[in-house]
Amino acid sequence: MNVLTSCISTTLVLVLLGTVVFFVTLAHNFSNSLKENFNVSLLLDDDVTQKQAYDLQTRLKQMPCTRLVNYVSKERALKEQAKALGTDPTEFMKENPMPAAFEVYLKAEYATNDSLKHIIPQLKADKAVMEVAYPENLIESLNTNIRRISLVMLIVALLLTIVSFALINNTIRLGVHAQRFRIYTMTLVGANWGFIRRPFIAKAFWIGFVSAVLATGVLAGGIYAMTMYEPQMNELLNWQVLGGTFGVVFLCGILLTLLCAYFSVNKNLKMSYNKLHRY
Repeated sequence: MNVLTSCISTTLVLVLLGTVVFFVTLAHNFSNSLKENFNVSLLLDDDVTQKQAYDLQTRLKQMPCTRLVNYVSKERALKEQAKALGTDPTEFMKENPMPAAFEVYLKAEYATNDSLKHIIPQLKADKAVMEVAYPENLIESLNTNIRRISLVMLIVALLLTIVSFALINNTIRLGVHAQRFRIYTMTLVGANWGFIRRPFIAKAFWIGFVSAVLATGVLAGGIYAMTMYEPQMNELLNWQVLGGTFGVVFLCGILLTLLCAYFSVNKNLKMSYNKLHRY
């Protein structure tokens, strides 16, 4: 009965811990996804030749900060502008006023104003480029908010880890404490501490392992239900998110129970006969 109670208590704590880890890693993927949707627009001069445009595209693709390069022709730019304005600019002008452009999508780690301060001058230096435009204020605002949210979530995760250790420690400690007379008797007959600890450590390992398996099952079911309800979440889910979540659950489940059992047994091994009846 004590083992069953320990497994249930530990499983609930691990589910809570796994939930926080899952949303922390998912939020990281979401922030990267937002950053990678930002693009730097390189407006090309009307006199640019096809070879110059091709050479520029090649150089852009070779830059370490580049994730994707998309070419926008003058015709496509005109259609997009007409759709946005609700009217065709060529109705008032004899020729297409929209320039051709390259849209450069950056890797997430480069989508910061500090990185762009070094990248933009390189892009402007190209003779084929007439102008470089990017959402500077939006990028700065996004990065600031992401840093704040990440800090809050990290603090929550740290606090929850401490709380998890305390709850699992209390669960294991109560189980070990119930065997204090048995432990004391074994010390009287000359059993060494390692021999006395061994069965408690083994029991704690299986409690942690079984609890981690159960918690993983609950979390997997919850994640599956979320993806069924909101299929777009599949775009943010990857092996890093799932592996990190389930890995932390197993690591904490086994490691915390082993540590708690070790220290709890040691505490009872040091307990004198007079203290046995005080609890």
